[in-house]
Amino acid sequence: MRKDERLYKLAENVLKHSVKLKKGEKIYIEAFGNSVLDLFEIFIQTATKMGAVPFYFYNDEHLLKSVIANASPKQMESFGEVYRRQMAESDVYIAIRGFDDIFALADVPEKQMALYMKHYFNPVHRSTRIPHTRWCVMRYPNPSMAALAKMSLQSFEDFYFDACLVDYAKMSKAMDPLQKLMAKTDKVKIIAPDTHLEFSIKGIPAVKSCGECNIPDGEVYTAPVKNSINGVVQFNTDTVFNGVFCSNIRLEFKDGKIIKATSLTNNDKLQEILNTDDGAKYMGEFALGLNPGITHPILDILFDEKIGGSFHMAIGNSYDVAPNGNTSAVHWDLIQMQDKAHGGGEIYFDDVLIRKDGEFVLDALKALNPKNLK
Repeated sequence: MRKDERLYKLAENVLKHSVKLKKGEKIYIEAFGNSVLDLFEIFIQTATKMGAVPFYFYNDEHLLKSVIANASPKQMESFGEVYRRQMAESDVYIAIRGFDDIFALADVPEKQMALYMKHYFNPVHRSTRIPHTRWCVMRYPNPSMAALAKMSLQSFEDFYFDACLVDYAKMSKAMDPLQKLMAKTDKVKIIAPDTHLEFSIKGIPAVKSCGECNIPDGEVYTAPVKNSINGVVQFNTDTVFNGVFCSNIRLEFKDGKIIKATSLTNNDKLQEILNTDDGAKYMGEFALGLNPGITHPILDILFDEKIGGSFHMAIGNSYDVAPNGNTSAVHWDLIQMQDKAHGGGEIYFDDVLIRKDGEFVLDALKALNPKNLK
């Protein structure tokens, strides 16, 4: 199948399966980066043919940086309100993000980034888009992403479509036993190289992510009970948060709070982010990655957090659908791969081993192993 055919199939899958677009609905379609314009046009065309009313908006890292780096608190508040109102009038939101310059925001002062998160991202996306629209956020296979993945563009395009066009109906059915198990689990224990972590997820909902809100998708997530985490975890994938690159982040916890954090790169920036607000020293998410088409990190969180055989935890804000009471301007997903090539690892639910070296060992969960989902 040619690339343009796969793009049309992707747009159709997202509009019909992920957001279930209906005739007459208002759909807000945001393109992020010049490289996504062909898919952007396909989404606008397909949505219009389906009878919806599109509102389309072009954005990129440098336009956004011009605002974030220079706006006063009052300007940022007004800026956010304009886009919040547009989001509030929309039934559906689609974001096609190319991130042609993933590090564009790296030198923006943390004070300005905090203003952006408080007055734009939180009211527009967390408080309006997530609870009040049907939405899907996705990436685009461009040269920048291929370079970050250390792949040729053609190979990366194949990797991208393998990850994005998985059988989400099959995945959803296979997730049901894991969702039920997580919903009744109290204690979680994770053992891996330089990792011994224990926490509770009791009473917090477990949520399936199977192709409705993110493309690519493939995780079941919940949140740790806020004050329950104790121990240490060594994340083994590189990460970028608001343009800041960090590698090998290691966190130590006492009664839920991060008491020590280190990164081999940009350690000072890591400390600044953890000091954003009180909630940035607590965790807001715990999830298991399940996408069989994502086999290695590419420095893009939408892909990396779904790596089959991985788990991730998020510093900061918890989701409204799986709340643990922690609020923060930060939500930063950090990933540990647990396949044998990355040192392996074990995950226990209520002292029962459920996954070893990235492979589920319980019969009820084996359908989620990568070889069974392909």
